[in-house]
Amino acid sequence: MAAGNVNPFNASDSEEEAEQRQDGADAERSPSDEAQGHRMGPFSEPAALLSSNRTSPSVEGIPASGAAVAGIGGADTRVSVDAIAAQLLRDQYILTALELHTELLEAGRELPRLRDYFSNPGNFERQSGTPPACKDQGVGPGGPLNRAGSISTLDSLDFARYSDDGNRESDERVAVLEFELRKAKENIQALRANLTQAAECEIPSQERKNYKSSPEIQEPIRSLEKRALNFLVNEYLLKNEYKLTAITFSDENDDQDFELWDDVGLNIPKPQDLLQLYRNSGNSLTLHLDTVDVAVGVDPRDLPGDCCIQEPVQQTDIIQRQQQQEVVQELEYQISLLNSEKQSLAEQIKKLQSDIQALQWNVSSDPTATVKSAQCKEDPRFDKTPLDNGQYLDIRGVTDADDTLNTTKTLSSTTTTTDCTDGTTTATPPHNKLKSHSPQVKGSVQFDQPNRKLPPAFHQALLSFCRMSADSRLGSEVSRIADSEHSVMLMLGRCLPHIVPNVLLAKREELIPLILCTACLHPEPKERDQLLHILFNLIKRPDDEQRQMILTGCVAFARQVGPTRVEAELLPQCWEQINHKYPERRLLVAEACGALAPYLPMEIRSSLVLSMLQQMLAEDKADMVREAVVKSLGIIMGYIDDPDKYFQGFELMLLSLGDPSERVVSATHQVFIPAFAAWCTELGNLQSQLIPSLLTRIEKLLKQGEYGLDEHKLHMYLSALQSIIPSLFAVILQNAPFTSRAKLHGDVPPIEVTRFPRPASPLQDVATIVGSREQLAVLLQLYDHQLQHEGTTGWDSLLWVVNQFLPQVIEIVGRINVTSSTCVHEFSRFFWRFCRTFGKIFTNTKVKPQFQEILRLSEENVDATAGNGILTKATVPIYATGVLTCYNQEEDRKLLVGFLEDVMTTLSLSHAPLDSLKASFVELGANPAYHELLLTVLWYGVVHTSALVRCTAARMFELLVKGVNETLVAQRVVPALITLSSDPEISVRISTIPAFGTIMETVTQKELLERVKMQLASFLEDPQYQDQHSLHMEIIKTFGRVGPNAEPRFRDEFVLPHLHKLALCNNQQTVETKRIDIATQLFEAYSALSCCFISEELMVNHFLPGLRCLRADMEQLSPEHEVILSSMIKECEIKVENKGIGEAQGSISIAASLVGEDAKTKFLSKMGQLTTSGAMLANVFQRKK
Repeated sequence: MAAGNVNPFNASDSEEEAEQRQDGADAERSPSDEAQGHRMGPFSEPAALLSSNRTSPSVEGIPASGAAVAGIGGADTRVSVDAIAAQLLRDQYILTALELHTELLEAGRELPRLRDYFSNPGNFERQSGTPPACKDQGVGPGGPLNRAGSISTLDSLDFARYSDDGNRESDERVAVLEFELRKAKENIQALRANLTQAAECEIPSQERKNYKSSPEIQEPIRSLEKRALNFLVNEYLLKNEYKLTAITFSDENDDQDFELWDDVGLNIPKPQDLLQLYRNSGNSLTLHLDTVDVAVGVDPRDLPGDCCIQEPVQQTDIIQRQQQQEVVQELEYQISLLNSEKQSLAEQIKKLQSDIQALQWNVSSDPTATVKSAQCKEDPRFDKTPLDNGQYLDIRGVTDADDTLNTTKTLSSTTTTTDCTDGTTTATPPHNKLKSHSPQVKGSVQFDQPNRKLPPAFHQALLSFCRMSADSRLGSEVSRIADSEHSVMLMLGRCLPHIVPNVLLAKREELIPLILCTACLHPEPKERDQLLHILFNLIKRPDDEQRQMILTGCVAFARQVGPTRVEAELLPQCWEQINHKYPERRLLVAEACGALAPYLPMEIRSSLVLSMLQQMLAEDKADMVREAVVKSLGIIMGYIDDPDKYFQGFELMLLSLGDPSERVVSATHQVFIPAFAAWCTELGNLQSQLIPSLLTRIEKLLKQGEYGLDEHKLHMYLSALQSIIPSLFAVILQNAPFTSRAKLHGDVPPIEVTRFPRPASPLQDVATIVGSREQLAVLLQLYDHQLQHEGTTGWDSLLWVVNQFLPQVIEIVGRINVTSSTCVHEFSRFFWRFCRTFGKIFTNTKVKPQFQEILRLSEENVDATAGNGILTKATVPIYATGVLTCYNQEEDRKLLVGFLEDVMTTLSLSHAPLDSLKASFVELGANPAYHELLLTVLWYGVVHTSALVRCTAARMFELLVKGVNETLVAQRVVPALITLSSDPEISVRISTIPAFGTIMETVTQKELLERVKMQLASFLEDPQYQDQHSLHMEIIKTFGRVGPNAEPRFRDEFVLPHLHKLALCNNQQTVETKRIDIATQLFEAYSALSCCFISEELMVNHFLPGLRCLRADMEQLSPEHEVILSSMIKECEIKVENKGIGEAQGSISIAASLVGEDAKTKFLSKMGQLTTSGAMLANVFQRKK
């Protein structure tokens, strides 16, 4: 029958088809055929439905059979639409029925049966007894409406859908929504077709004529052509394992989605891939085939009356013959290609079979195996290549094999066939372990055959009542049992993507061994890539333990497959997740780069991986990710061997050290710097490039910091130098003259526990750098002997340290600001670690002499001011705290005491600033172990014959009191201060006042406070001190400093009354300069005390009267101060008048609570014009601590 005259509604079953429906042995319907039946259209689906009666015994075929009989009889009997709808609903072809219903509605012929069915929501409710597995099996008879299958990738896979937290089933109406979505997509395709026509018309017709008339002028590429070629090129790169190139190509074309052909933008068919286009490029024939719909006919009576039917265009026999010839030629060309490929594969198979037979002779001990194999080769029934290269035992094949046998065969013949099957199976596995075991196991399995003569069709029909499902994906997997490692890998590759989404999130790490083993052994690159993608996306936010498991698996994978596959398969997975939104995933990438470094090709370590880590270090916002990046960079530095990458490594070190996170900086010192220093040692530029580069940067920083030193960068560079010290010492040991004599023999003295400073990490341990603790002990013994007895002649590495490194660092020390406690502390730590690492002999013979030469503390230079300028610099505190404190034996402590005594004496007698001595006391006073030593130094000053030295000692007590415990204060400090307070020199007595004030601020013992209070009272009330202007200045200054933090009772009973008296006495001062000095100090003291809580009584009796006296002085001497004092007095008077408010707000700063906007403006402007001490004025805005 012609294709154009076929009416599917008149189709009938023939007698042969009826026999096939009864047998049903070879008519298995595949899920793909069923899926196609759902998508062929509203008129083709009834035809497919009626034809399905031939294969499905469960479908009632009575109406179709009747139609078939009528068709055979020759009558043109049509099946009614209502009958078709009833059949569709009965067989649960719901989507097909819905499409038919839609077509009928559009044609204006609504069917009541379909309308009632789809308007009743009860038809779509879930049945409670439906097992969950039905969702994966498509449409089944008697079941509810199931989810339509959809394509899902790993990126779009919703793991939560398969979780155990809720119901695994979705709403049954999703199927209806998917149908509506498909209709919408069809509309989109139609719109894209219109865009296709518009895109074809982009080039003007005149330009197109020019291109045709001038072939040498090439027509420019159009956007549509460019996107199509981009898609094909990307597809080619991915298929041929050029993954990194494909990633770069997709990044350069970020405006195109290479996952979807429709993203090309136009509704055009997808061409062949580049390989096929190249192979077909030599064929000049271009097939222009017109497509027609066959087996889909519509009776004119089914259409509305106003629809006009258009006849298809008649085609001549000549055109058809030409088209058929072109098709034949194309098919012949493809056949020739396939034949050549078949021949090459046959040769490879023969070669492999010969190899397998040779191995079988060596391994197998069963003499009958060869016979069985030969018998099976002669049997033509086993010539077919089984599924998966014969590695599966298919339980469905047993029935098929039985059908081919003659029913009269005996049990022995059946057993022979089974043996042949076993022989064939054992001839193909690629692994020797299973070859020796599989034949014996399967050869022992025999089945008893009944002595019956039933027809094979009857056997098949009888066995069909066994409920076995082999048509679904899972059923086909269950029905085949793997008998080799190769087939197991294939099965796991297919099943794992379906297993992973259904495993609980908390237990998914249990799948890691299975995934990695499959990815390692699977023969297909595409499947391996998918499995590794599953591995890196296995857990949404992997914790530390889960990441360790994944990394352990990746390392095992890398060891097994080698560097080429690690680069091609594992690195792309890391690259894809380098910008993942979850920091745990980015952390996994950072850790993986370090863990895989030993197993990567050399050029990849120093190029791609290094660039990836550098990008993450510079761009990632998570501290823990950057910390892992730094550690991985350290590992890379341990494997890199390209000298050109040194400068990149140096910049990475500086970038890591400047990171704002303390975790990243710590990882840099622990891992990166030791690894980088080890590489520099191998390159031979540790002393020639790395250390000099850091020193140059420090010097440049000091030159730029004349007006403000960047202490953070100084700390960064010094800490890097400090971390390099162990590597520098190891270089000196390994390049020493005695290295050739360093052999492990006999008893080696153990290394003292305190010989080296505690390393920040094992990589900074000198024993680890040298090789072992025993080797280090031998080298240290020879090192000390060499320094003590033989000297440094010919020891170039050590001479560089002595003659170049140390002088440069000491010169840098002399240029830093001594008042910067941070700089002094950093350099002190550096020298302390340097001296402890290089040892006591080196420190005494090489380091100390260089400092002593610069400082020159001999007695004849005491009065020579020119030679002692270095004593006022930071060299003094750094030498005292960084070099002299390295070793804590008695002679070392005596040397430190003597140095501090000499410095104190020299500075005092030279009238030089005491900043360097103060810095030394502050740095040493931070460690309680040196308090006794410092008190010994100060006692030396207390009993010194020079008043200048005694004054210096008194001022140093002020710095020491804050860190010393109260027992030492009572036993050593206060007695010394009282001794100095009765000194014949008034300057010495005045120098003790700040120290007494500090005791009142820090000590809590009442007895001590009373003794200090009595001593201060003697200074204020003794007539001999009434005219001592300097003493009064020092007392007022001390009261302003310690008053806010002193005991309230001391402040109320002693400080405020005496300040009132001093202010009253100052009104009567006749010397104007002294009067302004006292007034200025009083103003600062009152400003600082105004933030304290003052009772109403003290406010009225002492505070306000003192302020008024001070205002009287300022009216004449400093009008700008007078404005502020008037505001303070006014505020105090308001507080006194409003007692309740005053009590609630008594602790509020008076100076910060001025009334009125004009007063605030005037107050701030006047405060900016004051020339008094900024430190005291700042106390105006501080609360009591």
